[in-house]
Amino acid sequence: MKKESKLNLKENPTLRDFQDYVIELVKERGFEKKAASQIFMLFFEECGEMAKAARKSQGIKVDKNSEEHNLGHEIADVFIHLLDLCNYYRIDLERAFRDKEEINKRRSWG
Repeated sequence: MKKESKLNLKENPTLRDFQDYVIELVKERGFEKKAASQIFMLFFEECGEMAKAARKSQGIKVDKNSEEHNLGHEIADVFIHLLDLCNYYRIDLERAFRDKEEINKRRSWG
């Protein structure tokens, strides 16, 4: 019997809302005791699936027997695991993004 999820992501969520949603998602699915190494492995596994889906979308040859991957879904999986890593390390991704972008704005990119 399939258990119905109680998760609900509000309309027009902020990045913080996404991070909070992933906290609840991890709890609901019983993954809250994962080690950082496990989260990293899942993240990289999803990165590989995202890369394969991107290759297929560009018409680059891949194994014809490989599983079909939806690029949007694979990117979403990468995002979920990235947010899980942020939550594990107690990183506010929006704050980290803003701080890092201020540094990047002062760099020479030419």
